[in-house]
Amino acid sequence: MSTWRNWAGTESATGIETLRPGSADELAAAVKSAAEQGKKLKAVGSGHSFTGCSVPRQVMIRLDGLSSIVNADKESGRVTVGAGTGLRKLNAGLAAFDLAMANLGDIDKQTVSGAISTGTHGTGARLGGLATQVVALDLVTADGSVLHCSAEENPDVFAAARVSVGALGVISSLTLQCVPAFLLRAQEMPLPLGEVLDGFDELADGNDHFEFYWFPHTDIALTKRNNRVGPGVGASPVGRVRGWIDDELLSNKVFELTNRLAVRRPGMVPRINQLASRALSAREYVDASSKVFCSERNVIFRESEYAVPREHVVDVIRRLREWIDASGSRIPFPIEVRVAAPDDIWLSTASGRATAYVAIHQYHRLPHDPYFRAFENIVADYDGRPHWGKLHTLTADDLRGRYPHFDDFLAVRDRLDPQRTFDNVYTQQVFGH
Repeated sequence: MSTWRNWAGTESATGIETLRPGSADELAAAVKSAAEQGKKLKAVGSGHSFTGCSVPRQVMIRLDGLSSIVNADKESGRVTVGAGTGLRKLNAGLAAFDLAMANLGDIDKQTVSGAISTGTHGTGARLGGLATQVVALDLVTADGSVLHCSAEENPDVFAAARVSVGALGVISSLTLQCVPAFLLRAQEMPLPLGEVLDGFDELADGNDHFEFYWFPHTDIALTKRNNRVGPGVGASPVGRVRGWIDDELLSNKVFELTNRLAVRRPGMVPRINQLASRALSAREYVDASSKVFCSERNVIFRESEYAVPREHVVDVIRRLREWIDASGSRIPFPIEVRVAAPDDIWLSTASGRATAYVAIHQYHRLPHDPYFRAFENIVADYDGRPHWGKLHTLTADDLRGRYPHFDDFLAVRDRLDPQRTFDNVYTQQVFGH
């Protein structure tokens, strides 16, 4: 029997039976056997979600044996991968074929199926989340059968399963629509928050990938503009010393120390943030897309993220700032804002609407409940949809009105898993029993 714990330490399980199938056939047999015994099971990836979406109740399936590129067609860009493939491994494998994902989030520690199932996304006004890059998938259902799903085959399951929080079955493989490998020119620049908010639409629409980080208790936001470069432009990455100072020393080691100081002396947080924002400097470099998109995050934190209609995001940030100032809360972590194009995936947080994402964080040794509750109350006024893998308190009753296809998803769940083999406490919270 095993013990399972997620990365952030917010969820754990003990006394869990662990299965490690080495093939898709072994996976199907394992699922069928567990279901026939009436056991509850979950596929477990890297454990990078903050919520209990992947907490196993009795049996956990590790997909390490399904963690490689199965087939790659460089001409079409179609790449089939095992569901347990880590994003970092996937990015390296794609580079060997001179291919890349069109868009990525800002970390690469998740498995590809875990990232897709929770609606992981990057940023880009004309681009969707990772699940929009899936063109087919194989889903093992509770009776051990394997459904091949695409827009043409089992289209309702395909619409449901791309973001399904593991509630429909276990994904064994995915086929991704990749693009030719590309370089990004990254431009990072601190700007006054008011200037960023006033020009938000122009910044979002005028760049391939735009995001910003606002440091509470300051008037400064760090903007990041990433754009594809034309032919003939070569890589000019951040120098090794500058990269280590910015991305490892300041963003991880020093940031950990300032957060520890915030635990002991919370009254110093505004001053710490002001000093940190003044230390920000502009930088520009060109590098492979995955190296620009993804960064190392070693400081442990708690996170909540909500998707709101893009036209409301400026109001959300202004109201959140007002609450922080009025409440006397001390927030050492920056607030992150990203964007995405609308998509047609039933439980995608960008389903049916141009979307902006607001992510708030708190150091794991500092209280986060009052901050996160206030944030949740604000975004509720704008039909906010929580990230499935990040902290929130919404239930099925709350979510039904925020997703036009919510009941369609539940109908597919009833059909594929009437015995609730893939249930846990979290899926019961967000989908009902």
